[in-house]
Amino acid sequence: MANVQQAAWGIDIGQAGLKALKVRYDGETDQSTAVAFDYVPHPKILSQPDAIPEELIPQAIQTFLSRNDVGTDLVAISTPNKQSFARFIGLPPTPRKNVDKIVGFEAKQQIPFPLDDVFWDYQMIGTPVEAGDLLIDAEVALFAMKKNEVYQRLEPFQTEKVEVELVQPTSVALYNMLAFNEMGFRPGGSDLDGSEDYFIVLDMGCDDTTMIITNGSKIAIRSVRIGGNHFTRALVKELKLSFAKAEHLKINATKAPDPKSVFQALRPVFNDFVQEIQRSVGNFANTNRTATISKVFGLGNGFKLAGLQKFLQQNLDYEVVRPDTLESLSGDAVVNSPLFQENILTFPVSYGLALQALGAGKLSTSLLPPEIETARIIRRKKPWATVAAASLLAGLSGAMFWNGLAYGSVNREGFQSAIDDAKAYATEVSGGESAYGGQKSAFEAAKAEAPSLVQGRRDTTWLEVYDSINACLPRDEVDAGQLAPGERRAVSIKSVTCSHVSDVASWYTELEGNEEEQKTLMPEPFNTTPPSGPGYVFTLTGTSWHYEPDDFNMQKHDYVYNTLVKNLAEWQIVRDGQTYDVRRMGISHPVLVENKTEDILYVPKAGRTAEQDSRIAGQQRRNAPNPQAAADEGQNIPQTKFRVEFIWQPQEELLDADPLAPAEEGGEAADSEDAEI
Repeated sequence: MANVQQAAWGIDIGQAGLKALKVRYDGETDQSTAVAFDYVPHPKILSQPDAIPEELIPQAIQTFLSRNDVGTDLVAISTPNKQSFARFIGLPPTPRKNVDKIVGFEAKQQIPFPLDDVFWDYQMIGTPVEAGDLLIDAEVALFAMKKNEVYQRLEPFQTEKVEVELVQPTSVALYNMLAFNEMGFRPGGSDLDGSEDYFIVLDMGCDDTTMIITNGSKIAIRSVRIGGNHFTRALVKELKLSFAKAEHLKINATKAPDPKSVFQALRPVFNDFVQEIQRSVGNFANTNRTATISKVFGLGNGFKLAGLQKFLQQNLDYEVVRPDTLESLSGDAVVNSPLFQENILTFPVSYGLALQALGAGKLSTSLLPPEIETARIIRRKKPWATVAAASLLAGLSGAMFWNGLAYGSVNREGFQSAIDDAKAYATEVSGGESAYGGQKSAFEAAKAEAPSLVQGRRDTTWLEVYDSINACLPRDEVDAGQLAPGERRAVSIKSVTCSHVSDVASWYTELEGNEEEQKTLMPEPFNTTPPSGPGYVFTLTGTSWHYEPDDFNMQKHDYVYNTLVKNLAEWQIVRDGQTYDVRRMGISHPVLVENKTEDILYVPKAGRTAEQDSRIAGQQRRNAPNPQAAADEGQNIPQTKFRVEFIWQPQEELLDADPLAPAEEGGEAADSEDAEI
């Protein structure tokens, strides 16, 4: 609701000077009235090389305050459009309660700075379709500005003890002015319908031009990097003038001795300016194909340039208006003032700021730091808090009087012993509660610590894997010392290692690429069925001496394959009356990946002298058989060194039946019968 009684100052500090307009708004008649204004030009344009904005802006504010009494009036200030960030974002269908979260996520994506470094605000624009609690075709206006730049803008006002109500980019203030002055927006009335007739606002400053395209519900904002100084610099360059003389000639071009040469010097900038506007309108039309531009408003003192309005109208083919009044603003003492009339094109931003401060702006976002706004709210509520505290104190005083009377009726000697007993019991209860609390805290600490003591540690499943490997090893039924090496069934395992892989299929693929076709030494059906998924690759290295001359399957590497490798392919292994899970616990695809057999000289230890041990050791180092030594002291036997690999993929739950076991005959017959039917 617009503020009926209070007035507001809209203060716009631009490159050329400070513009301030004091407005009062009557909500009952929807009438805005200009109460006062001020225009404080800077001694130098802030963008000039020798100008110091940090000195000139505080001087302008001090001059304004020396000529105007702000008092309790609201104060709204602008920020340069080029320092702020604006985005208009269409939201997906969203529950109303989730809009803040969605916009917060979009802010992180859209704003090109960390959110901790900026002040930002948003407002929903247009009229979304409501389907229950769901908003469809919702669009929000998002504005942001770096914190250090906001504080820098506020600092001169805080130094002068001026309380700022809101901080707003110039583009938003211009939009609020346009919505109120041209589109008929009024607080509490119907929202803007968002017709297909669009307005363009061109607010030309010294260094750039703020461009707004809107129909009230849709908004597009762009900063065109051409301003009044670009025309001045063109005259400096073409006519070889100083900046001050070129500025004077630009303003009085029609009175120049040779106006034609002035306009010829300015024409390239005219053309660049038109091209920038046409490019922006073209980009907007690509996404809003039914939009029709009905009017262009030229604002800012830069639009006083002779011929600019006519040139734009001819080249843009739109009606271009340079307003000489603000139709919705009354107050003859201000609007008819010669100084106000001379600079009326520079006051729309101030007007839009004042309207928003009074609650009459279409957009109500603000980049004022939250801590300042909170402190202001608390300060405004202090008088009411004081009255409430006084009322509460008076009520408590009355209550204490009657409570004192009641206390006196019972505070006698007969009650004291009962009170002492109650206090003693309360102390005992309190001690018990404290002891209980201490024990409970110790329990909770131990409970919290327990997971960390076991987290990441291996469980007994790994021990079961090693048990299964051990069960798969061939072994002798009698003491190996009683057997010749070739008769020993046991193999010697030198190492057991494993490594985790993200996909065991890569290990299987490497087997396929081996020239020796290692998969021929992998039991069926694993040699034709590749594994997949994460798992562990186990590697066993060892030695075997078993050799049965009459059975090729039981000698050299064939022995390792037909015992150890095939055992690792079994569903379960029974050893010494105990059953060990193999495939059932996730072991699969055993393969003999490497083997090498060579003859070594074997001499029994019993009965040998030290000299014989030395000679035999030398022969073994040279690996040179000695017939005489073989006859007298030993024999050459085949020794097979091997490497076996398999994968283990831990199972969450063990299967009850072997899926590779052959089906029962009855089941097969039944299946055939069903097939024939």
